[in-house]
Amino acid sequence: MSERQKKTHDFLCFFLIILYLCKMKHFRQVSIFLLMLLAVATARAQDVEQLLCEFDSLADATTANRFFAVLQENGFLDEPATFTGQEPRDSLRQQVWYFAAEWFYAQQAYDAAGQYARRALPLYDIGNDDRADCLNLLALVHVRQGDIAQAASYAKQCLEIDLRSGDDDRIASSMNTVAGIYMAGYQAREAEQYILGALEHIARVDNPARRAVILGMASEVYHTMGDDQRALPYVEEAYQIDSLLGRQPQMAIRMSQKGSVLLGLHRYAEAERIYQEVMPRLKAMGDYHSYAIALSRMGMALLCQERQREAIPYYKEAATLFSQMGDLYNEIQAHHGLYESYWTVNPDSAKAELDCFDLLKDSLYTHATADALSRYNAEFGNDRLQQENASVRQAHRTTIIVTAAAILLIIAVALIIICMMRRRQQKVTQKLVEEIRRLTAPSTAEGEKGNASSAEDEGQPRDEESGCDAADDHSPFILRVVEVVNEGLSDGDYSVETIASNMNMSVSTFRRRLMSATGESPKAYILAIQMERAVTLLTDCPDMPIQQVARLCGFDEASSFGHTFRRVYGCSPTQYRERKS
Repeated sequence: MSERQKKTHDFLCFFLIILYLCKMKHFRQVSIFLLMLLAVATARAQDVEQLLCEFDSLADATTANRFFAVLQENGFLDEPATFTGQEPRDSLRQQVWYFAAEWFYAQQAYDAAGQYARRALPLYDIGNDDRADCLNLLALVHVRQGDIAQAASYAKQCLEIDLRSGDDDRIASSMNTVAGIYMAGYQAREAEQYILGALEHIARVDNPARRAVILGMASEVYHTMGDDQRALPYVEEAYQIDSLLGRQPQMAIRMSQKGSVLLGLHRYAEAERIYQEVMPRLKAMGDYHSYAIALSRMGMALLCQERQREAIPYYKEAATLFSQMGDLYNEIQAHHGLYESYWTVNPDSAKAELDCFDLLKDSLYTHATADALSRYNAEFGNDRLQQENASVRQAHRTTIIVTAAAILLIIAVALIIICMMRRRQQKVTQKLVEEIRRLTAPSTAEGEKGNASSAEDEGQPRDEESGCDAADDHSPFILRVVEVVNEGLSDGDYSVETIASNMNMSVSTFRRRLMSATGESPKAYILAIQMERAVTLLTDCPDMPIQQVARLCGFDEASSFGHTFRRVYGCSPTQYRERKS
């Protein structure tokens, strides 16, 4: 329905309610009459669809004339087009389908608008100004549908036609459209050059209505870039022009834009007053997209004034409308506003809104990745596009080279550190093995036992917890550790806990005593004992199978034993045996 029909519809519904409440005497008769009027008003909106269906089957001048007459009756055209019946059918189809697309676009029925515009497009000659209008309409339709890449493609074709024409007014309009597409793709800095170009071209012609539109877009661009001081004079000038022209719908849009700029300037109370005034206008006009944006901005104005409870209903209604329209980006913003509003009011609701925000954000990233290509499609001038692509590719290659070099350097340093640590561990283990062999040699072992007996005879104090001498010589303690570990190797039970238990110590005491005596951890010392037994068996028992050597040294698998042995001695057990033979 048109704006006039919507107002009629609302008025009649309201009047019926009043009649019912007042219990008028002839309510039934009056209500039937009013319902008939309501049906007539609603039927006019359906005339367009019916006539289009009729035209698709007939494609005649009579139906086309009736179609344009209905558009005029609905206030969409100042005067209807008149066809004589001598026109080619393709010309009729071109005109009817294009204006059908314009009609549906004005009704926010974007799918239908796109279908009719695509049907009309092939009927225009290449390079024709009217073809540019159709391309421009298709670009706007796809922006509304969220298909930014396709919108940019149509806008580029339109701009190429207008640039060849040299018509400043048309060039300004096309450049403004391209800037708008960049804005829809969240590329404000790319949009800036086009909007400045549009302002330059529109300054050469006398078209205040077009200038107001471009000024409004300029304000939007700088507001998105965060330069609200620069955005404010643009939107104020646009509002003044629309006021002089008496364009009420555009004035409402400019007021909404100004409210957003005032929010950016932290003038929240002023922004609130503007939205209170403009929201009813936008809703009455049927511009629900702008109305939803105003609702969301109103919520922000209240939230910034720490009036969270008041902000919630505005954000809720905005989120619902954006969801219905498929405007994912603005829906995300509305849910984020709800999350912040609920934070101090209802933490559970805040958590639910945060979850919704995260889900929508993931969807947006997937969608935005594809739409990011639109900024390349919308470029005009092949040289500029190629230069930008080359620059991006070069920067990408440089980043890859630098990153790869850094990764290789990190890997090289890590390998050097690992090698150094392994070599140190190898030397430490070999040194421990030699020390263990020296301590366990028959003459040394007997001497140490004698020293231990002497200490007992002389009454030297003992560590009650460990059961070992408190003397500075740790040899008896180490010999006992070697003995206990060797006893457990054959059975495969030589854990730190078992060794500490067999020595009548707690694990912590055992660790502390061993570190004090050897400077190494229990794990490192147990490995040294294993390797000492291994080299002894490999040397003294040349015919013993490697599998049996591994088992006697506490290894379940010969492969594991061989890997560990190679890590310590740099060769396999078999190679070690051959060298010693």
